[in-house]
Amino acid sequence: MALVVDFGGVLTTNIWTAFAAFCEAEGLAPESVRELFREDPEALALLRGLETGRLADEEFESQFAALLGVAEHDGLIGRLFSGLRPDGAMLGAVRAARAGGVATGLISNSWGLGIYDRLDSTDMFDATVISGEVGLHKPQPEIYLLACERLGVEPAAAVFVDDLRENCAGAEEVGMTAILHRGSAQTIARLGVALARPA
Repeated sequence: MALVVDFGGVLTTNIWTAFAAFCEAEGLAPESVRELFREDPEALALLRGLETGRLADEEFESQFAALLGVAEHDGLIGRLFSGLRPDGAMLGAVRAARAGGVATGLISNSWGLGIYDRLDSTDMFDATVISGEVGLHKPQPEIYLLACERLGVEPAAAVFVDDLRENCAGAEEVGMTAILHRGSAQTIARLGVALARPA
């Protein structure tokens, strides 16, 4: 049995809340970042380029700042994530699962590798798959299969947690059990049931 989790929005506080705080600090409407990614194909293409390592952090920052209408692009990624904080309950749940003999893994669509520095994960994961390092991104099926391969489990024996529906759907398509994260208490309760089933 394996537990595989997302980073931003699962092991941390809500990513959209952090983006809204960034927008307010920059004098933008609170939903500006969210709306760009949902409605502007160019913004989504920039994000996919960053996630898969085809676009350098600096290139993304320059081009995305222009779409947002933000004058200062240096350090944009850091400012976007400045409001993100670790979720202690979820971190504890992952560590407890691993201590109980469950293999644990991370699959993250990266926004530059620097964002992981704020999380001490050395005692948490048996395998990590970071999109920018492997050239894949969720919800591509290959990224889930790679994580399972690195953990040495079949997809049917893995539980995946993410805060985006499309990423959960991608995991389910390859045979994993997916939990849509909407809060640590609910997710931890669902993990207790999912990880207790026979592998």
